[in-house]
Amino acid sequence: MSADPLDVDVLLADPTTQIVVCCGAGGVGKTTTSAALALRAADAGRTVVVLTIDPARRLAQALGLTTLDNVPRLVNGVGSAGGGRLWAMQLDMKRTFDEIVEAHSTPQRSRQILANPFYQSLSSSFAGTQEYMAMEKLGQLRTLGDWDLIVVDTPPSRSALDFLDAPQRMARFLDGRMLRLLAAPARAGGRAYLKVVGVGFTMFARLLTKILGAQVLTDVSAFVGALDTMFGGFRQRAEATYEMLRRPGTAFVVVAAPQPDALREASYFVDRLNADSMPLAGVIVNRVHRSAAPELSGPRAEAAAEVLEGQNSPDSQALTSAVLRIHAELMFVSRREQRLTARFTKAHPEVRLREVPSLAGDVHDLAALRVVGAALAGQS
Repeated sequence: MSADPLDVDVLLADPTTQIVVCCGAGGVGKTTTSAALALRAADAGRTVVVLTIDPARRLAQALGLTTLDNVPRLVNGVGSAGGGRLWAMQLDMKRTFDEIVEAHSTPQRSRQILANPFYQSLSSSFAGTQEYMAMEKLGQLRTLGDWDLIVVDTPPSRSALDFLDAPQRMARFLDGRMLRLLAAPARAGGRAYLKVVGVGFTMFARLLTKILGAQVLTDVSAFVGALDTMFGGFRQRAEATYEMLRRPGTAFVVVAAPQPDALREASYFVDRLNADSMPLAGVIVNRVHRSAAPELSGPRAEAAAEVLEGQNSPDSQALTSAVLRIHAELMFVSRREQRLTARFTKAHPEVRLREVPSLAGDVHDLAALRVVGAALAGQS
């Protein structure tokens, strides 16, 4: 027996729900879902900020904002008599990393780090930096305490599991033995240190110099040396963020589409959340195809189209035949999606699920986001 459908209105109205994390594979509608949930919560009276990591900037357009950046922006035309309001922001990965450096080091040390070429590369393009900075920004928003609900749109990643692992991965990297080894000459006075550690390290350093280049090693050594006082902070914040995600005030919403890869990724994510004892609210399956005439099956519609086409029919019948063909294809797609969703439900009978119909057009304004919100609440 499957669980009851996911009721997002109950979830959003619960004052103990302080963080909603929308996650899933790329291209399944996480950004739209995040914005629609945040808007619906604000309209219901909550004070909400939605954090998006989507590079397409669709959220700004839908919310009527000219731009989104690393600072929360108030969205006009949102709220209720109960005082609900909505802010929106888009993660600036490098700016967030810069803020961490500036907040946890002296002005002189932060200038050294920010100017370091290795740091500039790390903060802009290192694998996992975006996911880690999304969690850092979430921690910052929670610490500010200006909102009673934070909605997070997780990064579009190769794997939906990346953002859960990113804090630990980044902390391990920055606190790793390799970086400390590379930083050792800078800490101990350059060449004098190499005389102490012996031939083994000298050969190792020469090999790395051939592979990476002398300048890269110099940049890495200087970077780690300047960052030395911050090592513990990265690990502590990673652990604190991870624990924050596990607390009852957080609710994970896994977003999927009725496609094999997306549902497979959703299944992996549900298993991972359960294994890590993280609070899963449910799964949203976006872009589900439905027909206004479900009683007319695909085979029957196809057969009727064939009859009309065999009658050497006039234009009106040709149009009817074309409509029947479109309906038949829609019904076949719908049946396939139903089978895929049923397979997921059978594998996870305890997970609450909500299907959201595919929309006729793009989501480009608040009115369309409210339509999505109503569908998320089962009011379509």
